[in-house]
Amino acid sequence: MSEIKKVVLAYSGGLDTSIILKWLEDTYGCEVVTFTADIGQGEEVEPARAKAAAMGVKEIFVEDLREDFARDYVFPMFRANTVYEGEYLLGTSIARPLIARRLVEIANQTGADAISHGATGKGNDQVRFELGAYALKPDVHVIAPWREWDLNSREKLMDYAAQHGIPIEQKRGTKSPYSMDANLLHISYEGDILEDPWAEPEADMWRWTVAPEQAPDTPTYVELTFSRGDVVAVDGKAMTPAVVMEHLNKLGGANGIGRDDIVENRYVGMKSRGCYETPAGTILLKGHRAMESLTLDREVAHLKDELMPRYASLIYNGYWWSPEREMLQEMIDASQQSVNGEVRLKLYKGSVMVVGRKSKTDSLFDASIATFEDDAGAYNQQDADGFIKLNALRLRIRARKQQG
Repeated sequence: MSEIKKVVLAYSGGLDTSIILKWLEDTYGCEVVTFTADIGQGEEVEPARAKAAAMGVKEIFVEDLREDFARDYVFPMFRANTVYEGEYLLGTSIARPLIARRLVEIANQTGADAISHGATGKGNDQVRFELGAYALKPDVHVIAPWREWDLNSREKLMDYAAQHGIPIEQKRGTKSPYSMDANLLHISYEGDILEDPWAEPEADMWRWTVAPEQAPDTPTYVELTFSRGDVVAVDGKAMTPAVVMEHLNKLGGANGIGRDDIVENRYVGMKSRGCYETPAGTILLKGHRAMESLTLDREVAHLKDELMPRYASLIYNGYWWSPEREMLQEMIDASQQSVNGEVRLKLYKGSVMVVGRKSKTDSLFDASIATFEDDAGAYNQQDADGFIKLNALRLRIRARKQQG
């Protein structure tokens, strides 16, 4: 401990990290540098600066990383149509590589001896932060308080905070608040009654979306313009990646889109239950798949679908900075050169429906071949006879054997 003179802490200003700041100073006798990232959590991050300053922190980093997050992490992930275990759109997972990168960069800049985070010893985030940090700075020293201290419940954390005069936000009497994480892609909820997988979430828990049954009775139509697999305009208006997500979060939230209640398999081995709101991500995924359906070659599309679960697991498990993820990303990005055009979607009471797609330059849809009407010789239906018989050959041989 005596070797640790300065630590860079990923600091939100919330309950856990406010306690960690004080705990690091008391336990290690070190100086703490705080790093707070605005990645679209929907709350002001400047109060974190004031809290850190009030606790005597001298070096305080508060950074707007919304565009970096959307452009360099979320959009590349959605080019792969990434979904973990068929449901989770990886809102928490994809934010960790960016935070890990900045922790390391700030540690280098300030001459810090270590970095620290508020992830628990039961969760995935400890793995994501630390795998990222080690990939970028092999000899980095990581302090994970949840694996060292005895404050192993939220009630004990609140008692510690009260003893040291650390403000507690969203405290509901003696009841613990939900554990929440938010960014441009999603907001997540864990803990409290959600620890019972049978218990339905409380109606007032949800923050970004209206209940689908209370959404407008009139559908909302939205048009997404894609360039190389990324949305570059909404309803004809050019937007940056972060603005795209902010705009679609509002549209989706107003129409009850993006709620999910999941029991997932954590990398550390346990199952956990979490609830998520991912309005923009749900819309982006639906729109991107529709755009690819028109512009991607069949085998390229199918290969992407086969590789996607592996890619999703890499992100979920914290391997964003791994050579295998980088290799897959290059292949995925290469496939997106032709994913250009427009998709029209209908948002209605929690659902996203594709109602149109077009591409002037890259559509592989040939109406003259696909038509049910006279194709004027564009497709020779007699060719199908040999095609079917060749593909049936092994089936016919097997059947003959079975039938003697």
